[in-house]
Amino acid sequence: EVLAEPPPFEETVLADRPTAPEADGAALSAPASLEVVGRPTVEAVRLRWAHVPGAAGYLVYRSTSRPGGDYLGLPMGEVTAGNVVSFEDAFNLEPRTYWYSVVATNGAESHQAGTLEVKLSPGISLVDAKVIDPGAKPGDLVSRPVRPLGTDFLGRDLLARLMAGARVSLFIGFAAPFVYIFLGVLLGGVSGYFGGRLDHWLMRFTDFVLALPFLLFMILFKVAFGSGPGESGIGPLLVAMIVLAWTGAARLTRGQVLQLREREFVQASRLLGARPAYLILRHLLPNTLGVILVSLTFAIPGAIFTEAFLSFIGMGVAPPTASWGSMCNDGIKTFLVYPHEFLFPAAAISVTVLAFNLLGDGLRDALDPRMRSVE
Repeated sequence: EVLAEPPPFEETVLADRPTAPEADGAALSAPASLEVVGRPTVEAVRLRWAHVPGAAGYLVYRSTSRPGGDYLGLPMGEVTAGNVVSFEDAFNLEPRTYWYSVVATNGAESHQAGTLEVKLSPGISLVDAKVIDPGAKPGDLVSRPVRPLGTDFLGRDLLARLMAGARVSLFIGFAAPFVYIFLGVLLGGVSGYFGGRLDHWLMRFTDFVLALPFLLFMILFKVAFGSGPGESGIGPLLVAMIVLAWTGAARLTRGQVLQLREREFVQASRLLGARPAYLILRHLLPNTLGVILVSLTFAIPGAIFTEAFLSFIGMGVAPPTASWGSMCNDGIKTFLVYPHEFLFPAAAISVTVLAFNLLGDGLRDALDPRMRSVE
């Protein structure tokens, strides 16, 4: 049901208000005629009450359970006494029952409270209703789209943002590992085949890159790319991962090639006049394909988790561009009130990383003869 247009805010003007207040510290009676103005919805609740003679102001409380004893609920605000004695509550309302308590104050320690039970119904503004149905009028019923995972703090469909964020997270998770694994395999293959001084200097360069702090260079790449606040950091993130993450694949491939270059089929090809490029591309690298595939399947979840971590701390993909990491960053701010905004993108990251890790374990068992069970 839609509250297409909120009712006008009604004011209560008390023409017969006494001009002489009671003495400070005197006990005041509970506000009389406490009532709701218009229809209470999740958009706003409007209260009004009769002025209490001698009151200098009023304290308004809201509770999700019936007040008892000295507990009146969450303090919502203070209203200064005047001709208009009313209050509007629009803070974090939900379609449920609330109890509002109003206490008149004039310096005394305690006074009687007027309490009113208010049941809220769902409602949206006329502007939002016209987005769904341009012909909507106040009082009409408008059917809102079904949102299985709810909405975020800006009212955006969480499932749609998870799907949009999957494109960014999976693009980074696939693109970066394919490039830096290819680069590492190429450098590792050349280093392992030729050996000698070339192998020495390539490995020292690999050790140097391995020692570079990733987060520091991520910041430097963002500065170099000129990425400001609110701009997507996909480009700097991809470059940083490609430049700094190839070292593991290079060292792994080098170790495999060092073993394969002494094998008989490689020696036979060399005696037949095969060039080094042909030997590397035709014989050595294809025989390391199993190790490379396993390394790639483990690199993909690593890249996804890296993007999520950097976006979570504000160094990766920046809003409004959706990614699982940036959605977690947004959701952690309201986690205590709306935990689903954080839990759903976190679950998407966890399930994806777990799936690729299990795939890597399966490929390792299938491609490595030493891991196969012998019956």
